[in-house]
Amino acid sequence: MTNALQRLNPLRPEGIALLLLAAFLGRAIWWFAVSDARDTSFATEIIISGLLAGVMYSLVALGFVLIFKSSGIFNYSQGVMALFAGLFASGFMTDFGLSPFIAIPLTMVVMVITAILIERFVLQYLVGQEPIILFMATIGLAYVMEGIGDLVWGSDVKRLDVGLPSGASDFMFDCCNLYVEKLEVSAAVVAAVLVAALMAFTQYTRIGRALRAVADDHQAALSVGISLRTIWVIVWSIAGFVALTAGVMWGAKSGVQFSLSLIALKALPVLMIGGFTSIPGAIIGGLIIGVGEKVAEIYLGPTMADLFGANPNNFTAIENWFAYVLALVVLLFRPQGLFGEKIIERV
Repeated sequence: MTNALQRLNPLRPEGIALLLLAAFLGRAIWWFAVSDARDTSFATEIIISGLLAGVMYSLVALGFVLIFKSSGIFNYSQGVMALFAGLFASGFMTDFGLSPFIAIPLTMVVMVITAILIERFVLQYLVGQEPIILFMATIGLAYVMEGIGDLVWGSDVKRLDVGLPSGASDFMFDCCNLYVEKLEVSAAVVAAVLVAALMAFTQYTRIGRALRAVADDHQAALSVGISLRTIWVIVWSIAGFVALTAGVMWGAKSGVQFSLSLIALKALPVLMIGGFTSIPGAIIGGLIIGVGEKVAEIYLGPTMADLFGANPNNFTAIENWFAYVLALVVLLFRPQGLFGEKIIERV
């Protein structure tokens, strides 16, 4: 991550883009603080809520990054994997009466078996194929997994209680007069710990170095005895664990339902901003998106309504599309994302 930050020169396009984003957020925070209708506490709650949501977006984006780095596959099914894992975790707890300490490891076993089956029946037959073919395969995989989840556990909303605290945080309210959900804080802490563990795993372990070697050059990795099939099983298993964590966190917040698979759509702007090959990029991109969309929903809507003399209700739901507009702006400056690697092809 340090190297990535060092490469972010403020005089380069990606540095300019990040400075513009920082200026926008700073202007929005200042507007919050001085507005008669919105006090500083409310502004702080918005920023904290955005940061907590951003950590969760980063967690979802990590699954995409891990698989793309190791195999060059954009895994469209990552969101469905979170749903798939959430369905099994909730099913084990509600239908079989298992405790979370048994149900979650058992679900992880299911995700590892799923990774093995994906490699055995899908990936090994598509080695060397065009990226679009691999992408289409993951689309088919997404519908297969969603159908299996529906067939096994049904389509009703599932309650998922893994023991995370709920309600307002007493400490934040007593200390700073801020309303912050305990569940969001707990989910953000779990996500942050997982992100740090994954970064340490990829940087300092033997398997992590093998993953990076495969990401750099498949043929070179094969020449030194690294098994692509083994690496793909490992990385899809790790992506399954990330999906399980995301599914449990989001499921505990809003229940396990089939709209949970749509959280992958929230990860796309994160990937476009941070870069498809960068773990630090997924983290920073998630934080930018999380804070940006919350601030835009409160600040940009009323501003646009005043600018055009329109009804403020006409500028609601900005949160749903702001992330994509922000991603497009970044892509204009740096198509590979802020921390993505430039691809140089020599003819």
